[in-house]
Amino acid sequence: MRQLIIDGAAAYLRSSDPGTATLDDIRGVTHTSKSQLFHYFPGGKEELFLEVARSEADRVLEDQQPHLDALDSWAAWDRWRKAVIARYRAQGVNCPMAALMNQLGTVPGAAEVSTVLLRQWQDRVEAGIRTMQAKGAVGPGINARRMAAAFVAGIQGGVVVLRTTGSTDHLESILAVLISHLRNSRNA
Repeated sequence: MRQLIIDGAAAYLRSSDPGTATLDDIRGVTHTSKSQLFHYFPGGKEELFLEVARSEADRVLEDQQPHLDALDSWAAWDRWRKAVIARYRAQGVNCPMAALMNQLGTVPGAAEVSTVLLRQWQDRVEAGIRTMQAKGAVGPGINARRMAAAFVAGIQGGVVVLRTTGSTDHLESILAVLISHLRNSRNA
């Protein structure tokens, strides 16, 4: 039941921009009572939304699999790029993580959810760059950690622009530029 509540709340937040969601909203979409909600989430809305944020953060990475953990060829990088663009194109202007973080504000643990997600994402991209360096496909002068940070920052910037414009053009552009930079680094 606990996971059903988390999944229902996540789906509700993913479906549109719900503004400031309430526990009554969540009860309505999950068909649960107040006593059930507080049984599983005694900390109320903040505890529930932190769990939903953790679930959504995991989903960000899961939606990029198996490509994100297999960045070992240029074809693999292209598959990952396409998966990232497809995920955010499907998401459109509504970002459940952003909606949750806006509602959680300064709740203890909220910043940690984003920090952990970004670190895990950067670590995986860095592993792909290092794999490509070991194969000689990416130049040894590339700082894999910094380049991975640029990918994550670029994707997040592209998503911010997407949320404003409804277009993935900026996201597509930054991924193309960064991957091209990696490819050309071997010849530098």
